[in-house]
Amino acid sequence: MQTLFFALAIVLSVILLIPFYRVYKGPTVGDRLLGASAVGSKTLTLILLFGFLYERIDMFVDISMGYAILNFAGVIAMSKYFRTQAAGKR
Repeated sequence: MQTLFFALAIVLSVILLIPFYRVYKGPTVGDRLLGASAVGSKTLTLILLFGFLYERIDMFVDISMGYAILNFAGVIAMSKYFRTQAAGKR
């Protein structure tokens, strides 16, 4: 069962590169924000997978909840920052 979780972690790490590319090269700010949110969500899933690998899911759920709150706050902060930048250009 651990080999399955390990294989899923590797596949998820490779899939994580797709939205990370969108954050890096996104043509618009909206694409970058969506990419950042997707990177955070996939990282959250990866943290929970590591919890299954180490058989300490209770500890990793707490870590992932903290990461989810930080991810949400970060995306909101970035969107407000980019909104004020766009308002300043007008």
